[in-house]
Amino acid sequence: MAEPAELYATKSDYAYMVLREKILSGEFEPGAVLNQAILARTIGISTTPLREALRRLKSEGLVDLGAHKDAKVTELSGEEARDLLEMRRSLDPLAVALAAERRTRTDIQNIREAVRGVEPLRSNPGYVDLIAHRRFHVALYTASHNELLIQTLDSLWDKADRYRRLGLQVERSQEERDQKHAEHLGLVDAIVAGDADAASTIMLQHIDTSLGAKAASRLGVSPAATPRGV
Repeated sequence: MAEPAELYATKSDYAYMVLREKILSGEFEPGAVLNQAILARTIGISTTPLREALRRLKSEGLVDLGAHKDAKVTELSGEEARDLLEMRRSLDPLAVALAAERRTRTDIQNIREAVRGVEPLRSNPGYVDLIAHRRFHVALYTASHNELLIQTLDSLWDKADRYRRLGLQVERSQEERDQKHAEHLGLVDAIVAGDADAASTIMLQHIDTSLGAKAASRLGVSPAATPRGV
């Protein structure tokens, strides 16, 4: 849930966070038309800061903004699902391998705290559930201490959340959910133990059987078989 408007530096920042949360949580579904006049009244701002917020969302690929007053939530595409999956198959294993080599005591503490709040996602997860899942993965790749890699994975995560929701439209079995939980714990153990190869292997399996992979399959595409350098 978005924080009160007075906690943000500008009205545009507040509108951006409100709209972004609604898009990523699925409240505003792919293809939904966003009437700017109605949105401005609902959020309690004028159309000028709202327009600025929509331009920021457009730059992130979350909104299509035409010349008219209405905007539209970007549709999901098979090509973007494939691109996201291919990048994550290369970058996530690299991040956890580096984390296993570079993690500090503080990193280990943050990772262990984060994994306690993660449960395999069920259909129609709440925003809080998605945040807990993200917090765990952020703790993993933050331990890589590679700022460019951290920033890249952070931006990919924003786009990937909408595809995770598509993947969840088919309920996962308890066996699948148990496997995801085991992978989370395995990643923690490998990083704490300093085992870069094990961390990379577990993460690659985690991505290959992820909700993003299910979404790509549902959209009729599949990624390249094995990323180079992993």
